[in-house]
Amino acid sequence: MKKIFLYILAGSLCFAACKKDDEVETFVEPEDINVRNSYDQQAIQKFMDNNYLDTQGNIKAFTSDAADDNEKKLSQLNPQTLPSGVIYIKRDGAQPNPGVALGSNSLIKTMIRSSYYLATESDGNVNLTFYGYLNNDNTIDGSGSPITDPRYYYVKKQVLENATTEIAKQRSYYEIEGFQEGLKHFNGFQNMASADPYNLQGVIIVPSKAGFARDENYYGLKNVCFIFNFQIYHTETRPANQE
Repeated sequence: MKKIFLYILAGSLCFAACKKDDEVETFVEPEDINVRNSYDQQAIQKFMDNNYLDTQGNIKAFTSDAADDNEKKLSQLNPQTLPSGVIYIKRDGAQPNPGVALGSNSLIKTMIRSSYYLATESDGNVNLTFYGYLNNDNTIDGSGSPITDPRYYYVKKQVLENATTEIAKQRSYYEIEGFQEGLKHFNGFQNMASADPYNLQGVIIVPSKAGFARDENYYGLKNVCFIFNFQIYHTETRPANQE
């Protein structure tokens, strides 16, 4: 009887040990915002080292295939870092000449892929994990047609006026300041047709501290980084009927 008990106990311990080994450790958001910012910075740098731009300006990950061996890393494409932590990369040969400067009241029509990621740490390794497309905006791989003034860039006055809570009446609830900030370093094309093939102008990387950080927001996205891969098909001073 004692032997049977010992066998059962040993089996239970073995099962528990195996189960523990198989468990995937769940990432816990750090309480210290400085740790979050450090994760973002490390993961973004790694992302720029592990990705490049293809012939149409799409962000692509390096593979073991020799075909991309001669491509330059994003980190080698003269990325510019703003005081806020926002990084922008302007792609050579893909900018309008001279184009139209983007200001604080510019309407934009853009072909865009708006991705969001969470920087996580596991066993000392920090990486950006892809989670989805902000507001489902991925016109490049999706509809194939540019969109005008995505909400995270500019939210219409009517939306704010119709809001029923105080927080939803604030632009900061919808708009990503870091994206707006990065765009001001680009010029836009004018009057490109929606059917024109895209040639993406570059990349804007927004760490969480320049996005929504830990603030409540329309999209329910806290602590995430945003990466925008885009081309501005048209820009102009926003008409009154588009406010």
